[in-house]
Amino acid sequence: MHRTYVRILSSAMTLFRYIPLSVHAGLETLAGPAVMVAPFVLGFGQAATVISVVIGALLLGLALQIPGPQRSVSLSAHASFDYALATFAMVGGLTVGIVTGAWEPTAFLVGIGAALVALTASTRFSAPRGV
Repeated sequence: MHRTYVRILSSAMTLFRYIPLSVHAGLETLAGPAVMVAPFVLGFGQAATVISVVIGALLLGLALQIPGPQRSVSLSAHASFDYALATFAMVGGLTVGIVTGAWEPTAFLVGIGAALVALTASTRFSAPRGV
């Protein structure tokens, strides 16, 4: 009975993971530079700019680790880093808003964090052997 329940629950959880790993990597590759450039275009303050550039650089670096069999970051670690990065974006955004009163960068950073959580939660973190 217990094994059947676990199998059903596991199957239900994987139904929501419909984004292939290659699409995940592509979206992160596009989002990284966009997140780095956005604070300059949108006129954010210094703190929000630093947080955005750090998030964008880490996001791009993680995305470039995905392809190929010699990846230096395992897929499970990549998912964990994505969640940690999303948490950093949201906490950093809220901190900027509370400390500076600038709510536009707060909305941007919290939105980036939420989008990263949604992307990571929807991604199948599996690759064929040797890829």
